[in-house]
Amino acid sequence: MSTTTVKSLDDARPARRKPESLSKIKRAARKLFVERGYHATRPQDIAREAGLGHGTFYLHYPDKRACFLAFVDDAREELDEYLRARRQPGLTLEEMIAGALYAIFEYSESHPGVLNAAMTDEAIIDAEGVAAKPLLDRWGLDWGQTLRELVADGRAFSGYDSEIVGQAILGAIHQTASEGGRSGRNREAVVKNLTRFLVRALAL
Repeated sequence: MSTTTVKSLDDARPARRKPESLSKIKRAARKLFVERGYHATRPQDIAREAGLGHGTFYLHYPDKRACFLAFVDDAREELDEYLRARRQPGLTLEEMIAGALYAIFEYSESHPGVLNAAMTDEAIIDAEGVAAKPLLDRWGLDWGQTLRELVADGRAFSGYDSEIVGQAILGAIHQTASEGGRSGRNREAVVKNLTRFLVRALAL
């Protein structure tokens, strides 16, 4: 093997290792944020859980906050995929809302603890007191956008401020799902009642 070939292989190894180590860091961070919470998780804990050196953490994230925000973004994208899979052209308002609720429940069951960990508002305040937008607020904005689309399609009442009502919808879903989970309510009953309530509130 020539010297040039050996050098090329050596140069390629760090490039291969970096995505691999990032994947390990993300998996470890997700596990610890869910199990321990943000404040009880340290960068060195994440690196140790990933089976990597402490310094490897800082190759990917400047601090724990950045790592947590990446975890939040991943959780949001994963849930969005569940929601998109349920969203089809031509659905009625009732079908669209019920499908979204089922998607949220399915995601929560498949990824236990992830949404609760990702919605820890206090965890996204940095040392200077600058807050990133909490995940709940971002989902409320998403629901506001959904409402605007429904209004444009002639499927929802147009007299609401979509940003305000989007947050109200998300609040209703979050509280109902949280209380339903704690009290062991029947999922079908939760989805049926919340869907009926939201449809009546949004319908023309």
